[in-house]
Formats: sequence, C-alpha cells, structure tokens
Amino acid sequence: MALFSGRNNSQEEQEMGFLDHLEALRWHILRAALSILVCGIVVFSAKDFTFNTLIFGPLHNDFITYRLLCKLGEAACMTPPDITLTTREFGEQFFVHFQVAFWLGLIMSFPLVIWEIWKFVKPGLYENERQVTRGIVFVCTFLFLSGVSFGYFVIAPFAINWLGNYSVGTATVNAPTLASYVNYMTMFTIPTGIVFELPLGAYFLGKIGIISSAFLKTYRRHAIVIIFIIAAIVTPPDVITQILISIPVLLLYEVSIMVVKSIERKNLKEMAEYDNPLPINKTGSESTDA
Repeated sequence: MALFSGRNNSQEEQEMGFLDHLEALRWHILRAALSILVCGIVVFSAKDFTFNTLIFGPLHNDFITYRLLCKLGEAACMTPPDITLTTREFGEQFFVHFQVAFWLGLIMSFPLVIWEIWKFVKPGLYENERQVTRGIVFVCTFLFLSGVSFGYFVIAPFAINWLGNYSVGTATVNAPTLASYVNYMTMFTIPTGIVFELPLGAYFLGKIGIISSAFLKTYRRHAIVIIFIIAAIVTPPDVITQILISIPVLLLYEVSIMVVKSIERKNLKEMAEYDNPLPINKTGSESTDA
C-alpha cells in the first residue's frame, strides 16, 4: 500500500510539473498576444500615417527609394505608376485596415514576441547552451527587421513600378483593389523578413550537427536553383524583382556557410584542447610552459 501511494505521489508531482509548464506557456503566449494587440491598436489609431505614409509610400514620387535612384542618374531614375486603388466589396477598407494593423502590430512587437519565446525556452537549457544562444533576441530581431526593410524599400518599389506600368493593350487600365495592393505589400515584406533568418537557422543546425559547411558547399548549385524558383513564386513575373530578392538570399547562404564553418573550427579547437591538456606541475596547477 505504501509503495502504491508513493507511485501516486510521484505521478502527481510529474502531472503538476507538466501543468505548471503549460501555465507558464499560457502566460508567455498571452503577453506576446497582448503586445501584438497593443501595437495593432496604435497602428489602427494612426490611420493617416499608416496608409498615406507607410502603405502608400511606394506610390508617391517623393519615396526615398525613387529619390535615391534619381540621384544616381537619369538612367536609374524611376517614378511610381499612376494608378488608382479601388474597392470592390462593402467594408473592404475596414477589413484591410484591420489586416494592416495586425501585420504592422506583429512587426512592431516582434522583439517582445521573440523575448517571450526565449524566456519560455531558457529554463530548459544547460548553461553552455545559454551561453551559445546569448544575444539571440537581438540577432533574430535584427535579421527579421532587415529583411522587412529590404522588402519595403527595395523589392516593393521595383515590383509596384513594373506591375503598375505593365499592360497588355490600350483597352485595359490598371485599377487594382486596395486588398490586392496590401496583399502584395505583405508578400514583399513578411516572407523576406523570415528568409533573412537563414544564417540564424544555419547556426543552430550546424551547432547540433545536422548540417556542415561541406554539405552547404556541395549543394550550393542546388540551393541557387531553389532560391531562384522561390523568388519566382513569391515575386511578380519580373526578372529584375526576382534578381533583387535572390541576390541577398544567395549572400545570406554564403554567410550561413561561414557561420557553420566557424562553428566547426571552434569544435575542432575544443576537441584539440580536450585531447591535449596542459601538463600538471608539482604544485598541482596546470603549467603554461611550452
């Protein structure tokens, strides 16, 4: 009977531990969702700035990308297409406003969301693993925001210019819907931010030994083909836009190779130090003499 009671207590402790784990996860999710909600409300309230300055920015002649290109010379100068956004459905503007508030709220609160994820994962890591992942919130946020900025300031203007000026005949006129325009802007920014996390993913995969620098070098040609195929899928059928998104991804792939290579060098150095420890002198301390 005592043994049976002991097993029940052990099972109860394990169950309570699991429930406590779920409770902690619930609070992390709630705080992350609350940060997105607060940022989304701020974005939703600043309607004029959100749409006229941010969302419709690539449609204005004074957009920073167009001004910088025109400073490079007349050949590089580019102006946005003269298009009029329309709405086809009742309430479309409200629902698009809500959609934009959510995505921009997610972008604004991204550091806090990553921080909550890190706080949940951190207690389950060993001390050396915590040392390895130090600064992960900053790096992850920096890469994501860099990708979103690249998509907004580089990919979006070129893609909008090409799509807005493309025509199959004089009987047609470009009058895209507001929802279509916002969906394209979302496609140019959010996925690009995720793709820019490639070096970070390669770091962790290399750290646990799933991939190696030799593996990445061997399949570099396959990766190039896959990158161009993905760029063709997520971007308009414009060669320039596909190249614009492919080039930084290829550079990130090369950076990933260097990151994994540095991990391998560090591992070899640690193994060499383990196999060849410093000699012990008579006092019992490690000798530093050659």
